[in-house]
Amino acid sequence: MADLEKVLILDFGSQYTQLIARKTRELGVYSEILAYNHSLKEIRNHHPRGIILSGGPQSVYTDNAPYISTEIFELGIPILGICYGLQLTAHLLGGKVSPSNEREFGRAFLEITESTSLFTGFERSERSTVWMSHGDRVDRLPPGFSTTARTENCSFAAVENAERRIYGVQFHPEVAHTERGMELLDNFLVNICGFRKTWSVGSFIDREIEAIRKQVGKGTVLCALSGGVDSSVVAALLGRAIGKNTKAVFIDNGLLRKKEGQDVVDTFSNGFALDLIAVDASVRFLDALKGVTDPEKKRKIIGREFIAVFENKALDLGNIEFLAQGTLYPDVIESVSFKGPSATIKSHHNVGGLPDTMQLKLIEPLRELFKDEVRELGRLLGLPETIVGRHPFPGPGLAVRILGEITKERLEILKNADAIIRHEIKDAGLYNDIWQAFGVLLPVKSVGVMGDERTYEHVCVLRAVTSIDGMTADWYRFPYPVLERISSRIISEVRGINRVVYDISSKPPSTIEWE
Repeated sequence: MADLEKVLILDFGSQYTQLIARKTRELGVYSEILAYNHSLKEIRNHHPRGIILSGGPQSVYTDNAPYISTEIFELGIPILGICYGLQLTAHLLGGKVSPSNEREFGRAFLEITESTSLFTGFERSERSTVWMSHGDRVDRLPPGFSTTARTENCSFAAVENAERRIYGVQFHPEVAHTERGMELLDNFLVNICGFRKTWSVGSFIDREIEAIRKQVGKGTVLCALSGGVDSSVVAALLGRAIGKNTKAVFIDNGLLRKKEGQDVVDTFSNGFALDLIAVDASVRFLDALKGVTDPEKKRKIIGREFIAVFENKALDLGNIEFLAQGTLYPDVIESVSFKGPSATIKSHHNVGGLPDTMQLKLIEPLRELFKDEVRELGRLLGLPETIVGRHPFPGPGLAVRILGEITKERLEILKNADAIIRHEIKDAGLYNDIWQAFGVLLPVKSVGVMGDERTYEHVCVLRAVTSIDGMTADWYRFPYPVLERISSRIISEVRGINRVVYDISSKPPSTIEWE
């Protein structure tokens, strides 16, 4: 978004880099992340009003440490170094960084020594909690720098050269554990950099609609609509921009959750100015999966069939010029991160790898947004909460939640059990506290007793996890009465299940899905 004021975040490999970007946007300032090794010319071409140097796992005094040119400090642009960013600033400008005898990981108490610049609005000698994560320390400041805050084990917890507008903090203001971190960031962005805080998802809509209309003209855009958050928001945004020139193709593969296919059709058939094309391919997918038990084969078959159905429908539609994808900003920056460049977007964000013969130009209207911003955008576009707040759902659908062969009978059993799980956690007000909650049908049966008869039926696993990004996850601690209701209802109401178990594995070492 070249027309926006922006702060650039140079990534040195911190686990918190994306969080810095999200927090600056929450403060009304548009942010972009670049790998640390971008050239000075490339940085200038972004016309940043401020630069933030992220943390990172390396030590500045090692041979393979990621460095930047000292010329960046001569640009006259305010710079804030966080953790490794502070240490790198000190190291490059004539200070000294050494291994710390007393490393700090976790909470520490920060004492403000100068209530200016980053600490405008703070009281001198005020103590607050901050989050530390470092094994090195600054032993000597560069010429012209002074201390503005310290902790018991860190004499230079915050430093500045106000004349050159260069600042640094050893702690992480972007994490929730730092009590007044957002105020510190706001001071840097507004008081030091002079941002006017013009970024919002609401302002994004008008800009992006204008950009879509300019790019597409009178052309037609093909959009694969899965019913998930990202594709639904893309479809709604395109519909707002170009109306019926949006061909939203929804392929029901029969592997969706109970009534989900009809919900998608009902939602986009009313109130959204696009051309919805619903394809019921459930029989085709089920036939293709007959007898298949290997999870990787399931995925390949589903991907192959999706491409075939989607391509056939695209050819039927005739003159299509553009293809829309729900690529998000984390997918974009993954290809330019500290860890190294990648030539492709994640495969699950590509519409199945459509053939080159289709010659479609790509449109990615969400590529500047984080997931929480996409959800907010969906609400502003009028999408129902049932879609906007939906838990993540795997591309292969219930095929990877039914272990073993996929049959019509086993699909129906799992759909009914899964519907009960979702209903009960929503009824208990727990849905938004959980990253994902779902049922898994095992390829084993267990003995049971119902009434006066013995049964030999399926086992259903309840899986529920908390997470921020899905990279790591912990099992959710359900209140026992909710677990009891879920188990009781599934066993009583779903024919074919006589036992419910709860998965208490975290990721790692386990994965969220079972296949």
